[in-house]
Amino acid sequence: MTVVGVLITTLWLSLIIGARYLLVAGGVWRVTWGTSKGIGTRLNRERPSKRLMLHEIKFSLLSTPIYACPAAVALEAWKAGGTQLYLDPAAYPLWWLPLSFLLLLIVQDAHYYWTHRLLHDRRIFAWAHAAHHRARDPSPFASFAFDPAEAALTAWLLPVLTFLIPLNIWMLAVMLTVMTAAAVMNHCGWEMWPDRWVRGRVGSHLITATHHSRHHTHMKTNYGLYFRWWDRACGTDAMPEVRK
Repeated sequence: MTVVGVLITTLWLSLIIGARYLLVAGGVWRVTWGTSKGIGTRLNRERPSKRLMLHEIKFSLLSTPIYACPAAVALEAWKAGGTQLYLDPAAYPLWWLPLSFLLLLIVQDAHYYWTHRLLHDRRIFAWAHAAHHRARDPSPFASFAFDPAEAALTAWLLPVLTFLIPLNIWMLAVMLTVMTAAAVMNHCGWEMWPDRWVRGRVGSHLITATHHSRHHTHMKTNYGLYFRWWDRACGTDAMPEVRK
């Protein structure tokens, strides 16, 4: 592993991450705010402005190399045999694939909950998390609109885990796809899932746009990423009342 190799890998990963973000966020914007009817139930009071979306895109693209660099270190270390990443799904028992996927979701969710609460501390909010809360009603492009400090706090987790536990590269790709889709959908200003599912037996444990939208309107609640477990355990869980 060399510094030049890490820099080159950081560059092409930044391009991939940035393109993925623009395609997914742009696609979700198209099917929600880009049509006359949208999809599901509208949550935002106001339509996202062009100025707001440009702000969100700017900070998202500024965050891409910060996310790409730790990932580049992990990839270059993998090429040198220094991580526990593996390509062949059969290299470990197949049951490890879904189990490791769930494990990553749980670890990432816990890390994000406590990091997110820290970012809302008034002593650091203005320079560490304010970019994400530019507007009460975000757009799909807000999904990765982070201050550099926030990006640095969250970018290292998955790369570090590749040194600690066996992780299949294709499983990681699926996990990153789920992460991107969830982040964009939860910031799009529309609830795409039926309300009966969101508040039902399964959905009531998961974070959807309805749950996360309330975080943007009431910033002292709903800090989780995928699951509502930490919010419930710590007394920060809240859901809007059912619309009649």
